[in-house]
Amino acid sequence: MGHLKEVEGKRLHDRLVSPPPPSITWVEEPIIVGAGPSGLAVAACLRQKGVPSLILERASCTAALWRTKTYDRLQLHLPKRFCELPLLPFPDHFPTYPSKVQFIAYLDDYASRFRLAPVFNRTVVGAEFDGSVQAWRVKAAGPKGHREEYISKWLIVASGENAEEHVPVFEGSGEFEGKIIHTSSYKSGEAFKGKSVLVVGCGNSGMEVCLDLCNYDAKPSIVVRDSVHVLPKEMLGRSTFGLSMWLLKWLPISLVDQFLLLVSHLMLGNTAKYGLLRPKLGPLQLKNLTGKTPVLDVGTLPKIRKGDIKVYSGIKRLRCDGVEFVDGKVESFDAIILATGYRSNALTWLKGTDMFHHDGYPSKPYPEGWKGKQGLYAVGFTRRGLLGASHNARKITEDIEKQWKANYN
Repeated sequence: MGHLKEVEGKRLHDRLVSPPPPSITWVEEPIIVGAGPSGLAVAACLRQKGVPSLILERASCTAALWRTKTYDRLQLHLPKRFCELPLLPFPDHFPTYPSKVQFIAYLDDYASRFRLAPVFNRTVVGAEFDGSVQAWRVKAAGPKGHREEYISKWLIVASGENAEEHVPVFEGSGEFEGKIIHTSSYKSGEAFKGKSVLVVGCGNSGMEVCLDLCNYDAKPSIVVRDSVHVLPKEMLGRSTFGLSMWLLKWLPISLVDQFLLLVSHLMLGNTAKYGLLRPKLGPLQLKNLTGKTPVLDVGTLPKIRKGDIKVYSGIKRLRCDGVEFVDGKVESFDAIILATGYRSNALTWLKGTDMFHHDGYPSKPYPEGWKGKQGLYAVGFTRRGLLGASHNARKITEDIEKQWKANYN
């Protein structure tokens, strides 16, 4: 009798302690993981073709990266015509380079016009193809730890290239007594007025944060560990990007690169004099080969020339009140801002597929990386910004539309 009570007690304990089984939902429509611009783009294209979709988003809003992890002065680095999502141009009254606030307003209008209603606060923790039902099982954690499982024939990975902050670890990180933040937590230079700040990373964000710090009377320095192409934002009265795209219609990429570098030298001078060495490969060829984007100068380079922004080589280690660089220099800083970018997290939850490399990007190079096997797709992993995401969205829609009509018409 005592043994039976013990068994019953254990069962009751297990029911109280063990989490409830996940709710399982079979959905006819494609599942989209991520409600950023890429996820919204493919959902809108599908909707326009009469195909519904289920969007799962870990945050409590669309475009969470833009809303919560970008600095105040951010503008689109490319003209708006190269950044619009499929089926909806930017308003005519928007400037050539829309602000962060304007871009978010555009995305809100986009979601509203195409009646897109993501399921928020759903963190996808696992997704795998189940051969027994010939469909994808997508597991998500909902509010208060509630577990959910969705099953669909189609899975679209739209979690993006910028899913997780890349935060490097430096020797002596625990010793530094100042503030260390990633640019995802940086809003403006106002909090750093009068302080000596080291910005780690010389991409577009790092350069722009340095300029913003200058505008708030901070004393910024920047770490330039690798070579970098700095180009004028505009050339010959046109955006550098737009001019490049036009030239590529008529000239090989190597000649276009030579032209860009010649005009850049005439307009910006020899950037190597200021510690900004150029890569041997031209900016467009380097972008195609590695995904490394050239920096479009928005006013930072003149500040470097004047000495308002100091340039340092790579970091060797951090000290309690400063930084020791690889060239032996030691300088004091009040704060460090990591402009070290973001990473894909696709492979942390997507299992059993060879569609993605170990770095979380599609194995096939652009423009072929959008389609995998067994109904698996990827949008927004092209290293070509919103233009690449729009291309992916259209191709995925064409493919799924054919299958949808075959199954449901």
